[in-house]
Amino acid sequence: MVALLGILMAGGVYCPVDPQFPTERQLAMVAGAGCRTMAGSDHGLTARLGLLPVPDDRAPGGRGPRTVDPDDPAYLLFTSGSTGQPKPVVTPRRAISATVASLRELFELTPEERVLQFASLNWDTCFEEILPTLTTGAALVLDAEAHSGSFPRFLRLVERERITVLDLPTAFWHELVLHLAEDSLALPDCVRLLVIGGEAASPARLADWSALPTGRIRLVNTYGCTETTLITHAVDLSGPRAGALGLAWDGSTRAPIGRALPHVVERISEDGELLIGGPALALGYRGLPEATAARFAPVDGERCFRTGDRVSRRPDGVLDHRGRLDHEIKVRGIRVDPAEVEAHIAGHPEVGAVAVAGTTLAGRCALVAYVVPRTPQTVGALDREVLSYLRGRVPGHLVPSRITVVPELVHTASGKVDRAGSHQRHAPRGQVTEQVKGDPR
Repeated sequence: MVALLGILMAGGVYCPVDPQFPTERQLAMVAGAGCRTMAGSDHGLTARLGLLPVPDDRAPGGRGPRTVDPDDPAYLLFTSGSTGQPKPVVTPRRAISATVASLRELFELTPEERVLQFASLNWDTCFEEILPTLTTGAALVLDAEAHSGSFPRFLRLVERERITVLDLPTAFWHELVLHLAEDSLALPDCVRLLVIGGEAASPARLADWSALPTGRIRLVNTYGCTETTLITHAVDLSGPRAGALGLAWDGSTRAPIGRALPHVVERISEDGELLIGGPALALGYRGLPEATAARFAPVDGERCFRTGDRVSRRPDGVLDHRGRLDHEIKVRGIRVDPAEVEAHIAGHPEVGAVAVAGTTLAGRCALVAYVVPRTPQTVGALDREVLSYLRGRVPGHLVPSRITVVPELVHTASGKVDRAGSHQRHAPRGQVTEQVKGDPR
């Protein structure tokens, strides 16, 4: 945490590289980000990545705080790319300032708050917890029990540390609600706000939440993209601010993604795509001018980001999600382009063709891959070989939950691989209708 804040104060650019990622992925990220120095105590990793260590007792480059321009980069994070290489998103300082101001207002933070720092420092969600909290003068609580994997321990931590604000991935919230419902438990009385985001909220879990004694807690659903800096849309699904929404969580109603925050310029294209403008836009993808031009485009004289999400507007102004215009999906709350996974699998010498699709397995969004062997003699253990091959090259969210070896893929009339058709033909019975079209954050 000290290193993160020190880098920002010194005018540097923060770029997290997870030491648990395969070395090949780490090297690709370091090259894509243009990193030169590393803050950390693993000097072996520093040397392996070809970086210079930052001395523990000095700010990056030996500088103290300096004057920075609002358009100077603040941090750089990666999103999935169709070429097989992660895309480095460069976020300017003005974007952080605009977003953090809106989040302090949305969360109604006061200096008396105690906010749990739950998100990994590898993902932008961590800034939703860190920056609004510290700039309000509130307490940021870090505790290893938050990631123990035990819900009883998690709940004891919340009560012991008197946590007032929780910002949780929707997938974690799903499991937490199920635990509370099955054991007839309640969240500690100290919690007044629970923020969720990362994927679509389950209607069944919303019904469970409504049946619990949660009426005093604000449950806020959020939406945003890395390219638009943290949260751009939010809505109270439950609690004292949710009355105007007028929705009953009966197990079938889907949650909306909300209204635009004050700093966001919102547009909807003719085909229903959500376009985001305003001061919180990223500068683009570092070193990728064509990809930047494709996703960041002028609309009526305003630079906007094309989210790829199709939406519709309710009479009260709240947006509903209507699916994706492209093939991106959310896995563990992280945007994944199936083409990136396909590019990595295609690098295996025994793979002749591959199609990757999204589906729902055990109630969660997951990737499945259909692989055609290069020669009949290589069928054997190709699924296990590809799985091992991927685990040595990409992070876990890019590794399919199931790899199936098939004789052929389905193609469109123009000769392209049809992901949906391949999934329809080769998925086990009962999963064919569960193909994921794309989930909102």
